[in-house]
Amino acid sequence: MTSSTGRWVSGPDFFDRDAELQILEERVRAANHVLLTGQRRMGKTSIARELGRRLTESGGWALFTDVSGATCPEDVIADTARAAQPVRPIVSRLGMMARRALGAVEEVGVSAFRLKVRAGLDAGNWRDHGERLLQGCAEHDDRVLLVIDELPIFLKQMLRDPDGATRVETFLSWLRSAFQHFGGDSPVLIVSGSIGLMPIVQRLGIPDRINYLDPFRLGPWSREASVACFDQLATSVGLSIEDGVAGAVYEALGIGIPHHVQSFFARLREHAIMENRDRVRLADVETVYRTGLLGPSGQSDLAHYETRLRDALDDGSRSLAMEMLAEAATQDVFTSAARVRLGELYSRVVEDARGRITEVLDVLVHDGYLVDRDRGYRFPFRLLKDWWAARFRDYYIPIERRSSNGPEGRVH
Repeated sequence: MTSSTGRWVSGPDFFDRDAELQILEERVRAANHVLLTGQRRMGKTSIARELGRRLTESGGWALFTDVSGATCPEDVIADTARAAQPVRPIVSRLGMMARRALGAVEEVGVSAFRLKVRAGLDAGNWRDHGERLLQGCAEHDDRVLLVIDELPIFLKQMLRDPDGATRVETFLSWLRSAFQHFGGDSPVLIVSGSIGLMPIVQRLGIPDRINYLDPFRLGPWSREASVACFDQLATSVGLSIEDGVAGAVYEALGIGIPHHVQSFFARLREHAIMENRDRVRLADVETVYRTGLLGPSGQSDLAHYETRLRDALDDGSRSLAMEMLAEAATQDVFTSAARVRLGELYSRVVEDARGRITEVLDVLVHDGYLVDRDRGYRFPFRLLKDWWAARFRDYYIPIERRSSNGPEGRVH
């Protein structure tokens, strides 16, 4: 098993998740479309890739496309065509445009294929070309799995336009209709993303547009799985560890997020090498937690959690999210009393502040920032809690102690 941070894994590097894979494979083979959810770094892309690898080995096709960079439906269709490019019978459905593109890809590569296809798409024909692609998947001799990753980010991109809500509804309505049209012969769709899809459609009042997707939430590793992964990583590189190190790593994180278990291992190993040791000591766990994971070298990994809030929320809702997270981090809990007071404080600057707070909490819980536990909302991920608290604890004023006359204590 190879230590891996920051990339998806498959094959021999894929660890645990046997039960989840079995459930997903059964759903896919039964032609059920899936909405794959779970907080970031939980391994959604890895489990989808591993599922695709196993399906391909048993006689099938798995097409993967990341649409986080798409800004319109034409981009999504072009990205899907690029994913299907190796399967000539599928992309040949695009007709003359595909034949020109396929000729180009043999000369200059896959990027040229995508560019050629995209050049032939516009607001008037993307539906037709998208349906032809799906028709090619439906008529293929083998079952075709299509994984669309980061679809919610694409939808948020469209929502920035003046007519964004209409465009999102149009795209989601088309996607549902296109996949339902083929019935049991349809290619199987898995939609996933690092921000939630359900909060987006609920806010727009169109949750029925994704009611054909069967939700499947990917949770964290158990303590046992996290410890087993850590021990296996150490064995694979011949690293000696004191008794209790793997368990201490799990307790320090507070939750078994695969990426962060891997990252903690990598930093502990680097620390031992820099100390000219071939053994990780129990005392190293706290040292590396404070100086590595929470230190300057760990900032980019954690700052991504705040970046995702910019992707998921508008300015007003993001301000509320920052308040809730700062309160939960510095006071250990975001209580119902703090929730009421926050609504009062923001009622002057945010329309329907109480309704917004409910929506934001749904997003924060869905995306794993907070959990509803012990009379309030708390961080399940200790590392993220400590990082958030370090930013605000020196000047933060608890919500319930704030005056209505000024903005003191507000976070940004």
